Amino acid sequence: MRPLVALSGLGSVLLASSAFAEEAKKGMPQLDFHNPLTVSQVVWLAIIFLALYLMLSKWALPQVDSVLKARAGAIAADLDAARGAKEAADSAITELTSATQAAQTTARMEIASAIDAAKAAADAQLATDNARLEAQLAAAETRIAAARASALGALREVATEATGVVVSRLTGGAADPKAVDTAVGSLLAARGLA
Repeated sequence: MRPLVALSGLGSVLLASSAFAEEAKKGMPQLDFHNPLTVSQVVWLAIIFLALYLMLSKWALPQVDSVLKARAGAIAADLDAARGAKEAADSAITELTSATQAAQTTARMEIASAIDAAKAAADAQLATDNARLEAQLAAAETRIAAARASALGALREVATEATGVVVSRLTGGAADPKAVDTAVGSLLAARGLA
């Protein structure tokens, strides 16, 4: 039985291959122009293609073109506006920089002027104060000289009286006022007090 099954299997393979070879001779059924169904499909393909071409070329593509042109115009306008804004910003930055530099220069000049004015006022005040202090110093020196002279005059008188009292107590007799005055005067002169 096994050989019978093998023969039948071999026979079926041979039949299928002969049928396949016969179909291959005919060609592809989609390209069989002897078939009326294939011709009608090709005609309808051409009609649909032509209709699609006309619809795209007359209606869809002009709309796409107008949208692209409008978009390109809007982009160009936006770029022009951006360039104008950049130029205005650059101009504003330049003006701001120059105004800042001018303000700094003016501020430096005003500060220098204020410092000079303050120095002049301080010098004037210093000169006034120095003149007042010099006058006060001269007046004080005059008073001191007068007080010293008065004190030295009183010192000589006190020293003469004290010397006279000491000499009279030590000697038991009265001292010569002229000799005591001369001795006190020479002693004060030697010390630089007379």
